[in-house]
Amino acid sequence: MLKFCSLYSGSSGNCLFVSSNNTKILIDCGASCKKICEGLASIDSSIEDIDAILVTHEHSDHVQSLGMVSKKFDIPVYANLDTWNAMNKQKEKISANNIKMFDNDKDFTLNDLTIHPFSTPHDAANPCGFNIHNGKRKLSIATDLGHMDNDIFKQLENSSFVLLEANYDPEILKVSKYPFHLKKRIAGPNGHLSNETAGKTISALMKKDLKKVVLGHLSKENNFPELAYQTVAEELMNSNADINQISVSVASRNMPGKIINI
Repeated sequence: MLKFCSLYSGSSGNCLFVSSNNTKILIDCGASCKKICEGLASIDSSIEDIDAILVTHEHSDHVQSLGMVSKKFDIPVYANLDTWNAMNKQKEKISANNIKMFDNDKDFTLNDLTIHPFSTPHDAANPCGFNIHNGKRKLSIATDLGHMDNDIFKQLENSSFVLLEANYDPEILKVSKYPFHLKKRIAGPNGHLSNETAGKTISALMKKDLKKVVLGHLSKENNFPELAYQTVAEELMNSNADINQISVSVASRNMPGKIINI
């Protein structure tokens, strides 16, 4: 059995929880230590029970309290070498025995979990998503994606559950107060994924056994939860997908969501 909960997800901070019968992990540590502890407590878990923290990339909304949490609770942190080198301020707080390396596209194990990090298109040192396996069950984390391509899609195939980025609505982005260079970055090939692209991706993944999806990393300024959900639903209907065959929800920015059994 795999369980997933989005503790916090959005441009202001990201932290995800995954557990199996024998293992509990966090993916990213982009909220404050206090908020993460409170979030875990709200789902009847505890930071003291966390076996490891996996890092997708070094941007502050993903690693804000990483060093403090690892140091205070003696938790191993897993990241690839380029990401470690890009977050020295966090790394210097972490004890040497808790600095763990992985290579993108190579499996590693944590107790009863098999983790497969895969490269993602984002403007970071060496960003990645994760496929997490427990027996025949597979869940995927795919956020901070500048675009969707065939390589990433193949990584997400045969996942029963995906946390997928739906960061922005293009029309809202156009008229937002963001400067042009930032708008260009967000909509660029190494920026973030739009609601529409998320919907098209989910529609295609339904043919590859996807049953549950959570839309994550929504922009506070360039999106709304209701709009992200509506856009995805419209894409599913446009592709003649059976919307009764999939569960779609939206991760909250400020509070933990429901625990999802996979």
